[in-house]
Amino acid sequence: MPTITKRDLVRILVEQKDIGNGLASYCVDILFDAMREAITEGNRIEIRGLGSWKVSVTNPRPNARNPRTGERVYVPARRKVGFRPGKVLKKELSRPRGEGEVS
Repeated sequence: MPTITKRDLVRILVEQKDIGNGLASYCVDILFDAMREAITEGNRIEIRGLGSWKVSVTNPRPNARNPRTGERVYVPARRKVGFRPGKVLKKELSRPRGEGEVS
């Protein structure tokens, strides 16, 4: 299964919307910067049909154990981000894969 990079997204934007490479790259950068900033501030992002990103806080684990040494260690609370697919994406993912698709 191929990986889609930021460069690929810029190329797709250039091909489908017939805009310059510089403008497409700028638009993708602005979108990703805005999403990164919103998530860092703890905001939820929702894009209908695609899904939502939500920041959650893990509890501290004062009595965790290092599996290699058995030593007790303190693991502080931290923030993490989770993605939940939207209805349209869930529906697309639940369809059986067609012939000729790469697995």
